Order: sequence, then C-alpha cells, then structure tokens
Amino acid sequence: MNYILKDENSIYYECGYSCDNAIYISLGNDRFFITDGRYTIDAKQSIKNATVVTHRDIYQKAVDIINATKVKKIMFDPKEWSVYGFDKISSKIKAKLKPSIDFSHHKRVIKSDKEIELIKKAVKLGERAFKNLAQSIREDGFGMDEYALTYKAKSILADFGRYDLSFEPIVAIDENAAKPHATPTKKVLKKHNLLLVDAGLKYKRYCSDRTRTVSADKYMTFDTHQKFKSKKIQKAYDTVLKAHDKAISKARSGMKAKKIDALARDVIEKAGFGEFFVHSTGHGVGLDIHEMPYISSKNDMIIEDGMVYTIEPGIYIPDEFGIRIEDMVVMDNGKAVVL
Repeated sequence: MNYILKDENSIYYECGYSCDNAIYISLGNDRFFITDGRYTIDAKQSIKNATVVTHRDIYQKAVDIINATKVKKIMFDPKEWSVYGFDKISSKIKAKLKPSIDFSHHKRVIKSDKEIELIKKAVKLGERAFKNLAQSIREDGFGMDEYALTYKAKSILADFGRYDLSFEPIVAIDENAAKPHATPTKKVLKKHNLLLVDAGLKYKRYCSDRTRTVSADKYMTFDTHQKFKSKKIQKAYDTVLKAHDKAISKARSGMKAKKIDALARDVIEKAGFGEFFVHSTGHGVGLDIHEMPYISSKNDMIIEDGMVYTIEPGIYIPDEFGIRIEDMVVMDNGKAVVL
C-alpha cells in the first residue's frame, strides 16, 4: 500500500519516532522519514524500518522521492494536512493523491499486546496521580479557585515534568461542571462543593483518561462511592454511576458501538435525565486522546477484542451542576475489562 503521512502520532506508529517537521512515505517496500537537520541524529537513532532523509524543504523532498517512482496512487488523510502542505505536494507530484479519512486511526484501532501494556501503565500512573491530587486538595485546596486547582492538577499529573499530559485538565466546581469541556474560573472551592476532575497523562506517548465527580470535604477521595447533601445531585450521580457500570458490564465484542452507547443512555433516559446527557458515551484512546472506536449513538462499527475506549456517561444541568464518571476499558476475551 502506498501512503503519505504528516501527523506526528501517525508517523510514530509507523516507525517509532516523530517530530514537528516530518513527512513519512510508504511506497511498496520502501519507507522514508523526511525531516530537517534539527532532528537527524534523533531520527537515525530511533527510527526502525525506514530511511531517514534530511532536507531543508521536506515537501520538495517528498515530491522528488515520489516522482522518482512509477507509483500512480498514494493514500492520504485530509485531516492531517494543512492547505499549504497539501498544495505543496499535490501540485508537483505525478501520482494521484487518494483521500482516506482517518487512515491511520483505522490501522491503529486494534491495539497490540505491547500497546495495551503501555496504556495500562499510563492508566495506573493516572490513578496514582488522582490519589495524590485528592490528598493535596484535602491538605490545602479549599479556598483555591479553579485556576489554582487546575495548576495543582497539572503539576501532580505531570509528576513535576516527568510525564506529558494527555490534554489540558478540567477542574470544575458546581455550576461550571455543567460544561462538559469547562475552562477555569475564579470560583473558589469550599467544603461540600461538587468537584469534577477530568485528566490524564502519557506514558511513552500513550494516553490515559479519567473523570471523577466528588463531594469535596476533608475526607474526599476520587473513588466512585460519593455522598452529596443535595438529593437532586445524589440522584443524578447514582444514575450516572449505574449507566457507567452497566455499559461496562454488558459490553461484548461483536456489538455495534451504538449498542454500547445505548446501554448507558437508556439508564439516564429512564431516570428522566436524557436531555442532559449531551455527548457520546465514550471514545477510543491510544497515541491520540480521541481515536477509534467512538462509542456514540450513530456509530455502526463492530467492537472487537483489542479495542481500548472510555466509558464516560454524564448529566449536565445548566447553571446547577455537572456529573461525569469515566474509566478506560479494553475488550478482552469478549468482555470490557477496566484498565
């Protein structure tokens, strides 16, 4: 298969190395990693099964390599390319570029045993970070606003620079948690506030992702057993937890992704909160924080062993509160196993 890649994670998957200025080309049995002189040493030390080519203009070098062959068609993912970069290639090569949306994600949807072990390690490190964050909030987090709490979360998750983060953490209190992708505000954490934390870290480039919603007090932990003073919040929380648990326990290989979404969504709808579940039930996780399979009501993809994805149902009531509980699972021997 002939294809050309620009995305860093797509390239890393192919050859074990990537950087912010590179193109990867696969032409029959020949593979080329094209970059500039800043990355030559690292590339040659790290790359497997590809020829490292250094050039100041990586686009022109890609054109030269392609035009030196008799290749007629090359696959590419339009999502990976800027208009500028695509024009630089497409206007000069003799071969036809054939679009294939999510080309690399399709290749990566079934994780190898090695990948699953790396993801497990990322998840375990994330779990430890959540425990450390809970302790830190208990000690001095009350009275901090969301900006300071987010900074605290980033520092602890990254182990003060040891690990990259999967994404910018979400730390939201009470009504701000009603925004699924909340950004920090000046709202200050007080005892018995609802606190939502969505965060993850990377281990050897593989991501983790976890969300917990808790009642903040001096005994708080980020486990899933939570008691809230508000009966409305408690009912919503118990509903989300039930949806979360059912979607995990009932998921089976061979199901369509939308069936797993329905397992969670039906619980929330029957409890009267259906209009407040405003996103899909989950998404794949790997080198990217969002990749296949997408556990949504519209996705007919068949779930198979080796797929890794999140289960994260939520209820978001505007101007009041938001609740989300998220764990990552791997399909193993036909069932979803929490990582």
